[in-house]
Amino acid sequence: MSNPAPFKNEALTDFSQAANREAYQKAVALVRSQLGRKYPLHIGGREVWHDHLNNSSNPARPKELIGSVVEGTKQDASDALQAATEAFKTWQYVDPQERARYLFRAAAEIRRRKHEFSAWMVFEIGKSWAEGDADISETIDFLDYYARQMVRLSRASDLLEQFPGEQNELEYIPLGVGAVIPPWNFPCAILTGMTGAAIVAGNTVVLKPSHLTPVLSYKLCEVFWNSGLPKGVLNYVPGPGSEVGESLVDDPRTRFIAFTGSKEVGCRIFERAAKVYPGQKWLKRTILEMGGKDAVLVDETADVEAAAEGIVASAFGFQGQKCSAGSRAVMVNAVYDAVVERVVEKTKKLTQGATDTSPDVHQGPVSDEKAFRKILDYIEVGTQEGKLLLGGHAVENAEGGYFIEPTIFGDVPWDARIAQEEIFGPVLSCIRAQDFEDALRIGNSTEFGLTGSLYSNDRSRLERARREYHVGNLYFNRKSTGAMVGSHPFGGFNMSGTDSKAGGPDYLLLFTQAKSIAEKL
Repeated sequence: MSNPAPFKNEALTDFSQAANREAYQKAVALVRSQLGRKYPLHIGGREVWHDHLNNSSNPARPKELIGSVVEGTKQDASDALQAATEAFKTWQYVDPQERARYLFRAAAEIRRRKHEFSAWMVFEIGKSWAEGDADISETIDFLDYYARQMVRLSRASDLLEQFPGEQNELEYIPLGVGAVIPPWNFPCAILTGMTGAAIVAGNTVVLKPSHLTPVLSYKLCEVFWNSGLPKGVLNYVPGPGSEVGESLVDDPRTRFIAFTGSKEVGCRIFERAAKVYPGQKWLKRTILEMGGKDAVLVDETADVEAAAEGIVASAFGFQGQKCSAGSRAVMVNAVYDAVVERVVEKTKKLTQGATDTSPDVHQGPVSDEKAFRKILDYIEVGTQEGKLLLGGHAVENAEGGYFIEPTIFGDVPWDARIAQEEIFGPVLSCIRAQDFEDALRIGNSTEFGLTGSLYSNDRSRLERARREYHVGNLYFNRKSTGAMVGSHPFGGFNMSGTDSKAGGPDYLLLFTQAKSIAEKL
């Protein structure tokens, strides 16, 4: 393969253009016409059907069936691991540049059907048009970027010094069979990023999708299967985490686990994966991203309007259901009142409703009833810990959708539960700091370390934050969400995960092992 063109991020759709709105509405209609279908497991290139189904519903209209997906069992997980093990025997030796072409083809197909995949997110998980479009753009970016990175890694020997009298080579070879366990909140981007990285590196995959977005997950897998990917390289086995997920993690045939989700589940995977079972010849590698409690800091030199805008975007994009969401706004006392006032006013202007209706709807439903109840419980805790400034209630609606008002609490103590625990919903804690020193301390006060923002026009403070604000993705004078593949390698510290950097130049190294070869001449 000749050198591919330089990587370029996929452009976001401009929904102010009438043609783009019309095209998206057609995609919504197309997806609506496909609702209610049934989907099988996919193991070793064959469909597997059982009677037990998981029904995926629209969180805006819980009675609306998106689709029914066969629930896998422990035996299905074992069968999928065996199929992946067999496929690995040949897939590992496929030329890296050929493997990269599968990703390029998948990216091209998803690009052609961009609005269609985005519309599936509108229905299955309640993303707005803009949030769904950004998710699909990132999906395309991951495929294009990792394909190029694999081509680069295949030429690693070019970087070696040649020892006199020898021919020296360095190869990045695959690990083996991997379990990929993605989340529901970025059901295209993260699923495709982890799966694409594993496959292009020469591994085979058993994918256990989230039970909240299994239909969209199947649709994405179809893109790979239809591209001619060999049987058994990508296997699709949805099912309960306590059955399918733990079977995949525990099995000695599993070489690595790539997971994005909650801290609790991530820690359990980390613990279980550390055990060496009879017949296991390796220590399992874990690639874990486990969430955050991210803060936007604002000092007295900041642009108040820009800070307020960034806080609202960080806190309430996709209903706050992002691990990078700025769920804490930490403002120094001198500007606290002014910033909070603008944050409240801007939040009041956010529109809410079923997101399939219009691109102008910003706030959709939260993911499901379990999340709905959990978030409302946290809001009740918040009424005891801070001052309720806005929202705080479920939104009554005729179809029983899981809508919660964007909620803001003021004067929240830095160590309050709602300021320390990940809520994963539209809840913002505003915290008063005495000065920049105090704000930086508060920013670092949680067990997480994923993203963080600082609004300041003081160069010395920006430089100090570079050194001391301990987060994996640090942003100055911009929101805490919206990492771009290739420019903002994404992943955090501490309880935010295992320090991996998705969308960065070293991510594929996590799915490979380096082999040095020297031949005496």
